Amino acid sequence: MAYELTETKKAGIGLIGFGLFFTFLAIVLFFDRGLLALGNIFSLAGVAILLGWRSTWALFTDRANYKWFLVFYQNVPLPYPCCWMGYTVYMSSLIVTYRDFIYYLSEKFPAFM
Repeated sequence: MAYELTETKKAGIGLIGFGLFFTFLAIVLFFDRGLLALGNIFSLAGVAILLGWRSTWALFTDRANYKWFLVFYQNVPLPYPCCWMGYTVYMSSLIVTYRDFIYYLSEKFPAFM
């Protein structure tokens, strides 16, 4: 097997799963700030454990991702006039921030993508 899935990497994948779950739950509950914060913390911890600290730092401090990283981790759905505006900004920042990470996963785990 070219890529070994250790217990630490399984924990990182689990934390990313919890992050996605809490983010989804927060969106369903009209952008509950507490759940969004939990989702962001779990996602960040999962990515850091899965990729390693240096790769995570490089991913988020990349010049192209930096502003989206700030938007995503400030729990952006602040009081927007309409709920869909907050949803649009939050999801676009999510996609742009994790674009490289999704590409990385598709290379390492081609059977799952």
